[in-house]
Amino acid sequence: MDGVIVDNMEYHKRAWEMFLKKYAPDIDVDEFSRHFGMVNKDLLKIVFQREVSDEEESQFGEEKEALYREIYAEDVAPTGGLVDFLQELRENSVRTAVASAAPKVNVDFVFEKTGLRPYFDVSIDANDVTRGKPDPEIYLKTAEKLNCPPEACLVFEDSVPGVQAGRNAGMRVIGVATSHPADKLKETEFVIKDFTEINFETVRDYLIVTG
Repeated sequence: MDGVIVDNMEYHKRAWEMFLKKYAPDIDVDEFSRHFGMVNKDLLKIVFQREVSDEEESQFGEEKEALYREIYAEDVAPTGGLVDFLQELRENSVRTAVASAAPKVNVDFVFEKTGLRPYFDVSIDANDVTRGKPDPEIYLKTAEKLNCPPEACLVFEDSVPGVQAGRNAGMRVIGVATSHPADKLKETEFVIKDFTEINFETVRDYLIVTG
């Protein structure tokens, strides 16, 4: 979701900058942003340099995410070209899913603000997994819910851990250069800047369309 169906990583970065200033002022937010794509529990381990309890994860995670939603609320919009692309996939019987390391409240927030929920057959969030990217768990669970073999899935990812997770799941990955420049998204089939650069014809050969 983050950085793919919405180009929002700058807002996450600003929220983390505010959070780090309060709890870990020695951590550089630009360096920290390399880890975006991981679940909050793993990110908080980096912030506090220790394991965090479930209670701490809930408390600190929601503090940061509330900051993000507050500063992003007025600017939420689908990534360029996304709605047309999703409509094309629908017309060609391609099943679609959101597989996000974000907490459910953030996924619901984006769906509500953009109206994109009807375009997706399945939605997975941080509540559904125990291991964050680059572990492939999130993508394997998504494929299972789609009733689709991993090798028939095509992942769109903006983060390095996400690209690794997709490949670790045995899937092919297309990079979306919203959060990082294209040269950082290695091991992808190719990289787009947004969905105006892609259509169903472009990805047909990467998909096994089962209707």
